[in-house]
Amino acid sequence: MRRTARWLTAVNALSAPRAASQRRRVDQVFDRMVRRAEERAEAEAALAPEFIDSYRLLLREVAKQETLTMVGWQGYVDDLTRRMTNHLRVERLIGEHPEIAEEPVDRPVVVVGLPRTATTLAHKVLIEPEGNRAPLMWELMNTHRGDIDAKLRERLVKDAQTMATLASRASPVWDLIHPMNAVQPEECIFALPHGYGFYTRAAMPGYRRFIDERDYTDDYRHLKRVLQVLQWNRPRKRWVLKCPFHLFNLDVLLDVFGDATIVWMHRDPSTVMGSWCSLVETGRALHHRSYDPAAIGPEWLEILSRGVGHARQVRSTVSRERIIDVPYHSLTADPYGYLPKLFARLDMPWTLKEESNLERVLARPDMRRNHEYHLSRYGIDLDDVEKAFGDYGRLGF
Repeated sequence: MRRTARWLTAVNALSAPRAASQRRRVDQVFDRMVRRAEERAEAEAALAPEFIDSYRLLLREVAKQETLTMVGWQGYVDDLTRRMTNHLRVERLIGEHPEIAEEPVDRPVVVVGLPRTATTLAHKVLIEPEGNRAPLMWELMNTHRGDIDAKLRERLVKDAQTMATLASRASPVWDLIHPMNAVQPEECIFALPHGYGFYTRAAMPGYRRFIDERDYTDDYRHLKRVLQVLQWNRPRKRWVLKCPFHLFNLDVLLDVFGDATIVWMHRDPSTVMGSWCSLVETGRALHHRSYDPAAIGPEWLEILSRGVGHARQVRSTVSRERIIDVPYHSLTADPYGYLPKLFARLDMPWTLKEESNLERVLARPDMRRNHEYHLSRYGIDLDDVEKAFGDYGRLGF
């Protein structure tokens, strides 16, 4: 299975000297990124100094990657510039309109779970009721007030779509693994400042230490501020969020979103691991001249199993009604029978409209992601998975 477009090889070969030069001058490159973010956000970096400094640390770790291609390097540069722009814009808007920070984010529903556990199916169905809403990809990447000029909105949407289109063109399998569209609902990973999303593209020991030790409270406060900006002066709806990495910070999420309900999707980790390693490999192939697939499995097995272990500890300390467990096989075997029960637990009506939407969701091509993967390619086997996750895969929920 070819993971990258053929044209990438030529582009990366021709631009290799430039990539090496920029990596050597990482601080100068970052300073230019900050200035660009300030211009686009119409705000000073002084509004969020710790956040800006944390991205300097991240880019320095990226610059240490000897196998990084120009496409990989530029991908990080563009992504971090966009994120700094968005962060500063959100801070500016709230500074200009302090009432935004008082916007209530009431009873959000947060879909969590390891990859390939039907989180996408659950998310797409839960966002459909009239009173619900999910942030769109462009809104998470280019957050702005709802009453902005139509031309500005069009430009922000186009910027997000350009990124999505480039990912699709760069990898023939990307649309099978994680199809993206600027005007479709997307995961919170695009708004959370830090986390393992960056780590999927490159194994950076220094950055991993940083995110392992990080207090994510400010990250989730920023996510909340993004939602507050998006709903300001617009009809208030119940937010439905999604991100697998929320499992790693379930305690912080439940603290920042004090009345959130967690919908935790469950599936045997032995099925999950191969799919996730395949996604990580695609990210590595897009960003590096060379990489070792066999190194991906052991590292991510430790990361994901530790994340689940932490989430299980957190759930033992919170009231039962805050977390709803959804077994993969119960949902996929009988979605028309199972989802009305889930809606009832979330205090949502199940109507003919919801049933019709479920039919459309199940029929969509992006719900059938049939890319192939094998655990052995990633240096692990079923026994390794069983040992790492312990009894989690046998709990049944």
